[in-house]
Amino acid sequence: MDNIPPKVQNQLAMLQQMQQQLQTIVSQKAQYEMTVREARRAVEDLGDVPEDANVYMSVGNVMMQQSRDKVISSLNEKIETLDLRIKSLEKQEKMLQSRFEQLSTQIKGALEGKPQSAS
Repeated sequence: MDNIPPKVQNQLAMLQQMQQQLQTIVSQKAQYEMTVREARRAVEDLGDVPEDANVYMSVGNVMMQQSRDKVISSLNEKIETLDLRIKSLEKQEKMLQSRFEQLSTQIKGALEGKPQSAS
């Protein structure tokens, strides 16, 4: 590491940080996608339940009886919110991935002795 110029060492540190950010984003996105799948499944299952059936919804640590329509509405809102978050994370992921690839190319070029383009 001593023979690597300070600028390249900085870039390597940035690259590691970007990689960690990418891992965090991918993990969050996967978690949200799983929650959306579960909520969609619940909405689908509730479609088979009579309107006057007792339906319970978890509110924090408490289960509360709610109307079937209210639970479906709540689940659909949750799905919409999470879909927006997923789209936002996908944009962040693409942007970070692009920056990661650019920085990787710059580092490889610097280590191979090629002149770097200004960024």
